[in-house]
Amino acid sequence: MKSTSGTIVFPDIQTWYPNQVAPINIVGPCSAESLDQVLATARLIASDFPNAIFRAGVWKPRTRPGHFEGAGEIALDWLKEVQAQTNLKVVTEVATPAHLNACLKAGIDMVWIGARTTVNPFSVQELAEAFKGVDIPVFVKNPINPDLGLWIGAIERIHNAGVNRIAAIHRGFHAFESSPYRNSPRWELVIDLKSSLPGLPILCDASHISGNPELIAGVAQKAMDLNYQGLMIETHVNPSLALSDAYQQITPKRLKEIVDSLVLRNPDNTDELYLNRLVELRSRVDTIDDSIIQALSQRDRLIREIGQFKKGNNVTILQLQRWEEILQRQLSNGRSSGLSENFIKQLYEFIHAESIRIQHEELNS
Repeated sequence: MKSTSGTIVFPDIQTWYPNQVAPINIVGPCSAESLDQVLATARLIASDFPNAIFRAGVWKPRTRPGHFEGAGEIALDWLKEVQAQTNLKVVTEVATPAHLNACLKAGIDMVWIGARTTVNPFSVQELAEAFKGVDIPVFVKNPINPDLGLWIGAIERIHNAGVNRIAAIHRGFHAFESSPYRNSPRWELVIDLKSSLPGLPILCDASHISGNPELIAGVAQKAMDLNYQGLMIETHVNPSLALSDAYQQITPKRLKEIVDSLVLRNPDNTDELYLNRLVELRSRVDTIDDSIIQALSQRDRLIREIGQFKKGNNVTILQLQRWEEILQRQLSNGRSSGLSENFIKQLYEFIHAESIRIQHEELNS
């Protein structure tokens, strides 16, 4: 539904089902491989997390053929057994209207739209048409590339089809640069999503961001610190035997250790002393931010003057040695000031790109 102002109003995820508690845990194997594997995993999960949502891929879109691509519709019967024997809600991925119709026929509780589908508006619209008249919760994963518009567009298409119970799943973004993560988190894009669609429930797929069991706990805690509503974590009764994503799945025992270790913080605090101190600290931050903007403005004016000077002397914009000197000096300053080297590098790459733009404008004015 929409508010009178036209803004989409999203029901809180804890209201979707009476027994849901925060944070919401969507856990289970990457793929449903057999009835025994699915039930063995589900029983262990249910013993520790009776309110969890059990996830398992039925249709697995692989980058190249020749790999396990899911058991298909027969696996929906296995998920029905999970419902019957553990009382857990179940969820799986759908990529086509045929997938959705099969899930509805089987009584699957909820579905998610994967990253490879979200990236294609044609595919999302076909699914949206199939969702019309359907009362089922839908999770929308971010597209594989860091395009916030595609993510928002997919959510809006599904909402426009009449689906109200919608949540986003942040599973990270493909990146070419070297990273400890399988998919770059790009946390700032999720903050932008929160600003664009206030009230939208957001969960973190810590497994696909991490791609490494050793990183899952840290990613999960970061999500909780950013006030996500829950986690999606791939959990397999025997990860070493998994037919897909074996390297990033964890056992139900390890899942419990991670969830039990999470520090859950309040989204806000109404204590007067806390609020007064927060206002004071934020005021100091605002003053520093104002100084940064003023300094950047002064820098841009000097860069524009340099551009004019180069134009008058018929000199090219890019002076690689000068750029390397600036970067190395500021990296050194950053280290001595306790700042992240990666942050300084990214910051000055942005600043340098703006300097190039300004000088190009001057040389061609």
